[in-house]
Amino acid sequence: MVTREIAFGLLFVALLSSACGPEVREHEKILAERQVRARYGALFDEIAAILFELDPVGINFETNTDEYEPEVGTILPRLHSCSSAADVRRVIHEEFVYWFDSETAGPEARYQEAAERVWAAWQRNQPE
Repeated sequence: MVTREIAFGLLFVALLSSACGPEVREHEKILAERQVRARYGALFDEIAAILFELDPVGINFETNTDEYEPEVGTILPRLHSCSSAADVRRVIHEEFVYWFDSETAGPEARYQEAAERVWAAWQRNQPE
């Protein structure tokens, strides 16, 4: 479940994004990402590694292994609402459209393998 702190952090980022300049928005996104990383730990890293390996938007230059961490920071809290890999694919695609644009993100089908692997990682990390 998304904690109150994470939800507040994400809401705070959204409000600041609409009211402040780009420097403040970037700082707040970084803070929200750190909150999500602290909450999910190794799962955050695993999902970032999956996206880096599959590289759905072509930004893996082999040395920038943290490149997909901002996207993971907004994908992970949304996984609580997912009940299948198809739901995860939709979430991942929506977040890539948000972070990039619809042309760069491409079609939702591009995210099928990522969704299956993220869904499996998510299920492995849920309490019984």
